[in-house]
Amino acid sequence: MIAIGKAYQPKWKKKKTLAEELGAPPPPSSVGLTGTVPVLFTMGEETKTSMATVGQPLRDVASQAGQYIKYGCGKGECGQCECLSNGQWIRPCTAVVPADFDMDGSGQYKITVKAVKNKAKSSGKFYSIRSFLMGFYNNILGMLGMVLTKRAAKKNYDERMGYEDMVKQKVLEKKRLAALTGLSP
Repeated sequence: MIAIGKAYQPKWKKKKTLAEELGAPPPPSSVGLTGTVPVLFTMGEETKTSMATVGQPLRDVASQAGQYIKYGCGKGECGQCECLSNGQWIRPCTAVVPADFDMDGSGQYKITVKAVKNKAKSSGKFYSIRSFLMGFYNNILGMLGMVLTKRAAKKNYDERMGYEDMVKQKVLEKKRLAALTGLSP
């Protein structure tokens, strides 16, 4: 029984990242991030930092920093994940942290990520009235389709059986005719 006025509480909640729990970014060594290269991800006005080692895949560094990058193929072929780094377009799905990262003299490896128009959002509800009604509607359509398909299949079967009966009858007539003509001189 559901109490009226009580808001739905989801059974599972998304866990916060370490950066979200602590608020201001703590020094990387205090949270277990190791490496010698500070990496700065920028998407719009949002920035995220992490530490990396030379040769570490940028895909791993981005996920470690909590930076969302939209990937397509994951092999560096489609270009959907392209990011700007030191004036060059790189593909984080296959790129690694370079040894000569400090081109601008800031001491950081800066990566500008393309803005994503629509980030996936959870509705927070397992179901809604609309989803219930749309599910009911889809079930009705499925049942109607099943009835229509069954009728068409039955009609097709009846036509086929009628045709086969006609063929059997013609074959029997030919056999009778052959038998009659073969007996008489």
